[in-house]
Amino acid sequence: MEERGEGERIYTIPLRDVKKAPRWKRSNRAIALVRDFLLRHTKASYVVIGNSLNERIWSRGAQKPPSRVRVRVTKEDEETVRAELVE
Repeated sequence: MEERGEGERIYTIPLRDVKKAPRWKRSNRAIALVRDFLLRHTKASYVVIGNSLNERIWSRGAQKPPSRVRVRVTKEDEETVRAELVE
């Protein structure tokens, strides 16, 4: 975890638990893992997953999501955080 500006952090999210899901559901499971990780670590109640992060997870199809992703998280308000891919 890195601190950036006010209300901005960078996390590396491990997605190794997608191997427990059926092959055809792994990218769906990866999205759920990202959402759960961010809810737990930011104490927000709602997570908005950005377009770039979604496209990165689905880039190799439903069966082969990446094993980890680096994510920039910014707080939009007290209840909402937005997650974008770090490039």
